[in-house]
Amino acid sequence: MGFARLRKSKDGRERYTALYRDQRGRVRSAGTYSTELQADKAWQKAEAKLALDRLPDAGKGRQRFRRYVEDVWFPNHVIELRTRENYDYEINRHIMPWFADMRMIDVMPIDVREWVTHLQKEGVNPPTIRYCMTVLSAIFTTALNDLVIVLHPCKGVKTPPVPKKKRTIITPEQFDALYEALTDARMQLLTELKIETGLRWGEVTELRGKDIDHATRVLTVSRVVIELSPKHHPEGGRFLVKDYPKDREHRTVRISAQLARRLGAYIQTEQLADDALLFFLRQEELPRPHRLRVLCDPQTLGYIEPDRRYRHGTLSGYSAGKCRCQHCKDAYADYRARRREAGKDSPRRRRVVNTDGHIPRSWFRDHIWKPATMTAELRVHVRPHDLRHAHASWLLAGGADLQVVKERLGHASITTTEKYLHTLPDEDDTALDAFAKIRNRSKPASTIRAV
Repeated sequence: MGFARLRKSKDGRERYTALYRDQRGRVRSAGTYSTELQADKAWQKAEAKLALDRLPDAGKGRQRFRRYVEDVWFPNHVIELRTRENYDYEINRHIMPWFADMRMIDVMPIDVREWVTHLQKEGVNPPTIRYCMTVLSAIFTTALNDLVIVLHPCKGVKTPPVPKKKRTIITPEQFDALYEALTDARMQLLTELKIETGLRWGEVTELRGKDIDHATRVLTVSRVVIELSPKHHPEGGRFLVKDYPKDREHRTVRISAQLARRLGAYIQTEQLADDALLFFLRQEELPRPHRLRVLCDPQTLGYIEPDRRYRHGTLSGYSAGKCRCQHCKDAYADYRARRREAGKDSPRRRRVVNTDGHIPRSWFRDHIWKPATMTAELRVHVRPHDLRHAHASWLLAGGADLQVVKERLGHASITTTEKYLHTLPDEDDTALDAFAKIRNRSKPASTIRAV
């Protein structure tokens, strides 16, 4: 409730100040007037305007989707930087082309359903569609809370089902073969540390000497490094160190005496300081630029089948003939290199590995992991992150307590940890043995068939 306060000027004249309270209870002034009646009208008008601003405004809903997302929602949406990068890509790749020019108030559930159908026809896979729906729903949820819209268009709209695939759990025998295929002793130590601790990639590559207590063999996980594009990095770099892991809680992991001795010997050999990275990318390990091969004479290579119009090792063979043999690729690469050297085609600088010492995930995957998996002939697709899955599965299969495994991995919910129960390939053997025991109990031992 507002009021008018009497005040006197220096010359003795009486004037009235119109005062009212805002939503936070602070006293605000609506001006000073010569009569009390004018002051009362002023504070009443200010209170009415304040109440009107809190009501839904149809004018807010007339703004275009692009303007609301780019000017209001995205800049003020508090999310992790890595998530922000993913959101930015999906918004511009799949969401903005469909909704950009629509008014916020005009977007209805039927429009969202048509958009989902459009993505299916374009060949977008179901997990991506579901992720895009999550982003779109977050946008309209904020718009609904901001009174920009009065109807949430994503409510009740279904996305294509996403089948739950069985996790690939590497067996101890497969890990041994993979470990032997690694040619670098440092990478062997990194891989062994991952399988024994279950650390995420960003956690293990940010470990420093000060994080290991050699007396108690306890490893402290208090930081994580993430890779970002320069556009989303606060300083335009590549790597960003966060002072908390994914679950936003520091945790400790105890390691074996054998691994602790190896880590201690490694730190001593490399003469690493307490603040230095345990695993880092050396200068000589940076990928060197590709060298073009010697081009063969197209007259000696023959024609591209079946039309026999274009020869191998020619530009026509690559562009018109759609041939992707090494000879045609080399010829096209040589052509592009010569044009860049001449300053044509908007030449760009040669791509390099942008790192501050942290090991890039892509470098490890392409130069260490893939060659080792091919040499080991595992016959299953195994990612570096699957070592974390294997760690959890091995612990539970060996009889470790579920709560202990949860704390060791840093899971927010024990339900996540339970997914690793009975995931090893030989876990069904007990079920088969139980089936055979009942199936064959009435038969003589000589007639029992092996199951």
